[in-house]
Amino acid sequence: MSLAPFVRIVARGKGRARPLTQSEAQAAMECILNDAAEPEAIGALLMVLRLRGEVASEIAGFSTALSEHVAGQLPKADLDWPSYAAGRTRGAPLFLLSAKLVAQAGYRVSLHGWNSHQSAQAPVRDHLEPLGISQDSNARISYAPLETLSAKAFELLKLRDVFGLRSCINTVLRMWNPSNADTTIQGVFHPSYRSLQALAAEATGQKSLTIIKGGGGEFERHPSKDLEVFCLRDGVHSRHVASALHDTKGRSLDFNKDIDPLTLWRGEQADEFAVQTVIGTAGLALWALGAKDDITQADRFAAQLWADRHLEN
Repeated sequence: MSLAPFVRIVARGKGRARPLTQSEAQAAMECILNDAAEPEAIGALLMVLRLRGEVASEIAGFSTALSEHVAGQLPKADLDWPSYAAGRTRGAPLFLLSAKLVAQAGYRVSLHGWNSHQSAQAPVRDHLEPLGISQDSNARISYAPLETLSAKAFELLKLRDVFGLRSCINTVLRMWNPSNADTTIQGVFHPSYRSLQALAAEATGQKSLTIIKGGGGEFERHPSKDLEVFCLRDGVHSRHVASALHDTKGRSLDFNKDIDPLTLWRGEQADEFAVQTVIGTAGLALWALGAKDDITQADRFAAQLWADRHLEN
């Protein structure tokens, strides 16, 4: 199979071009993953889609093909937690502590990702081992590097260095859910992607999705602001507001650059803004999982988990 027919569909010109259907997009991605596509055709397809703008049917088809490509590599998780933000302006990845709290509550959490161009304080992988987050996919909380999960998907993502531009692969990798979890959470940098990803998730049959505009594009909640939350639950789209947890004004998550996640976890560093970031993020994840009926109750549950974190087995 050649990629040329799919490039032709999207690049015919004004009045003739159209988006790929979901099945066409899936077939196009399968062609790429099976090494049947020429590099020039891959670049042409991705850049045409970049110029035109992303649509849900294409993201859904690409995501389905990629998910099926790695089917069975990871055990089924309760919660899929993608981490693909570049993080140039991010502080410490406090969401890792939130993921630990969710695992502490008894849920199997599957983190996966690749993060480029991060500041010295932000690299996710540098904090995994100190925090006890394993690459063993059978652990209750684990992290899978993208390049290990799918070398081909990693190649596609790295094309950003060739193009000098982001492509739809960045969105696809937030969507692909390699652990086949029933619940997924996603952070975005640009708010417009929230509805796009929710529609794409519905098209792939995802039952439970929660999306926020998070710190640097990660699923990480700003504790001093009311936050709009986009949700998909059994085919029903909805919006909710997560109320601010902390009254500090004018502080951004960038200030967490001075926080060390391990010392914060151990209680050796005191910073209420950082603690509320961890609790609020965990609260949203627990609410997404259905641990509590509303966000406020889930925040209280997360706060109790934080208080009891040193009692974990």
